[in-house]
Amino acid sequence: MSSKSALIVAAFVVTLLMVGGSHAQQPNPLDAVPEKMPFDVAYGAPISLERADEVLAAAVAEAKKRDWKMNCAVFDSGANLVSFKRMDGAQLGSIAIAEHKARAAVKFRRETKAHENGIELTKLNSLITLDDVIASRGGIPLVEGGKIIGAIGCSGGAGSQDEVVAKAGAALINK
Repeated sequence: MSSKSALIVAAFVVTLLMVGGSHAQQPNPLDAVPEKMPFDVAYGAPISLERADEVLAAAVAEAKKRDWKMNCAVFDSGANLVSFKRMDGAQLGSIAIAEHKARAAVKFRRETKAHENGIELTKLNSLITLDDVIASRGGIPLVEGGKIIGAIGCSGGAGSQDEVVAKAGAALINK
C-alpha cells in the first residue's frame, strides 16, 4: 500500500472513530431515572352514569355553543364505557376515536395530549409501540379527591377543538 493510500485509510478510520465516539458520548434522555413515578394518580371508584351524563352535557353544551359537531365518551376508572353522545352530523369516524381517547386517558392516567406532545415535540416515537396509545388531544382523566374516577374523550373537530370540548366536560369534576 502506498503512503498516500495509507494516509487516506488512516484519515477515514480517525473520522469514523470521531463520529462514532461523539454518538457514544451523548447521553440518552430516556436513561434518566425520575425520583418519583410520573402520573402517579390512584384509581378510585368508577364514575356513576348520572355524573358521566352531567360531564357529557357540559361538553355537548360547549360544542353546541361553538357550532361544532362532536362525539363524546365517558369511561370509568376501569376503562369501561359508561356513556356516549354523538351530536347530529358528527362524523362517523370520530365515534371510535372519542372512545379511544377516553380509554387511553384512564389507562395511562394522563391527558392524551401528553402522548401527542411526546411524539410530535420530543420525537419519543417509542410511544407508538404501546398498546392503546392515541397521540391526539381530547382525552382527559376525571380526578376527584385525588383519584381517577374516569375520563372523557371527544372527537370530531381539530384536535384543539376536541380538547376545548373535553375540558368543558372535565371541569365539572376536575376542580
